[in-house]
Amino acid sequence: MRLHHFRPLFWLLALALGATGLASAQAQIQPYPSRPIKMVVPYPAGGNADITGRVIAKKMSVLLNVPVVVENRSGANGMIGTDAVVRAAADGYTLLMAASGPIVINPVLYAKVPYDPIKDLMPISQVLSFQYVLVVPSSSPFNSLDQITQQGKAQPGKLSFGSTGIGGGGHLAGEMFSLLSSAQFNHVPYKGSAPALVDLLGGQLAFTFDTVLTASPLIQDKRLRAFAVSGPKRARSLPDIPTMQEAGFKDFDITQFVGLFAPAGTDPALIERLSRSTQQALEDAEVIEALQTKGGNDLVGNSSAQFAELIKRELSMYGALVKRADIKAE
Repeated sequence: MRLHHFRPLFWLLALALGATGLASAQAQIQPYPSRPIKMVVPYPAGGNADITGRVIAKKMSVLLNVPVVVENRSGANGMIGTDAVVRAAADGYTLLMAASGPIVINPVLYAKVPYDPIKDLMPISQVLSFQYVLVVPSSSPFNSLDQITQQGKAQPGKLSFGSTGIGGGGHLAGEMFSLLSSAQFNHVPYKGSAPALVDLLGGQLAFTFDTVLTASPLIQDKRLRAFAVSGPKRARSLPDIPTMQEAGFKDFDITQFVGLFAPAGTDPALIERLSRSTQQALEDAEVIEALQTKGGNDLVGNSSAQFAELIKRELSMYGALVKRADIKAE
């Protein structure tokens, strides 16, 4: 067969390959985002980070014009879901909405963590901050923070305080209270806030540091009495309750965050786009109502660089606290 008989076939093949290459190139330069985004929350449904993730995802879906779908992947104090995002493609389609625990506490608490929060994740924006409040039951014999401190010194280890678990914010606040007051308290870890509050109300615990969000309704119902909040400024839902710093504990600050992250290696332009979208979402009236007015949080919405600096500071701070208090993970 002569060569010219192959020419039609040659050109058809060339056209087909060219069309395939063009389609591939077009796929690579599709504007972001062009398909649904998955937002992993490394905790069970119903907690502060989960609620935050769902509120922000709903608004970002509108801003980005694609579905932003929340997926709960809980376990190992948030490390399972966090590690899943670390291992995901760095293409902007798998994000992480996490609180402080797996980012700045677990890495200094556990001997082995399957990721490095600095090297393996890119901060997008801090969404909010929240703090804790030291509460006693309304039947408590203690009428002041000073009375708790004095008994903790006079009878070391006799008074027990509860928390949501080893390394949780309430536990760390209790250990900081012990260190700064030179009093000794017995820590009792629980699996969540609810069982700790049940024992507190039943008199099995002397006090606890619970989140302002969880404790506020019980304070308003006069079932709990509040002595101080753990952050550097008063909680907007408890304006009459002083901070631990105002109560005389200089430098006392246990304020935790919920923030958005992407896998390391994500295009900085995508990080910037997602950061701007997060900040826009936090300016929405419905988001403010859900997370700040009702939720008792402080909304933030900072840049990736600002969030990264906070993470470095808190890794150092919690590392020092865990070492001083000799906190051991189970």
